[in-house]
Amino acid sequence: QVHLVESGGGSVQAGGSLRLSCEASGNIFSIPAMGWYRQAPGKPRELVATMTSDGATPYADSVMGRFTISRDNAKNTVYLQMNSLKPEDTAVYYCCADVRHSRNYGYDYWGQGTQVTVSS
Repeated sequence: QVHLVESGGGSVQAGGSLRLSCEASGNIFSIPAMGWYRQAPGKPRELVATMTSDGATPYADSVMGRFTISRDNAKNTVYLQMNSLKPEDTAVYYCCADVRHSRNYGYDYWGQGTQVTVSS
């Protein structure tokens, strides 16, 4: 079993910044990828950014140049620095981790979500 604990959400005015954190704990052999998704009311969940263990960082076009994802592999933690926030970034942000419990099997785990609200 693995738990993902997110923190750092909140309310901010347009142009402001927030930093999200997500720490994974439990039965972890490795985490090939960790990342962030978001879901706005009435919209499907969408990828924001992910980071693989070798440093690859795919971003959604809508956040390119404004958001930066990073990882501390020793702490099993992923961060999302969000700058120049826009009202359209308002959503619940979910951490997701591809966790391997051994070399041969693993699962995707999700955090509980943290609300980010950007006012104009």
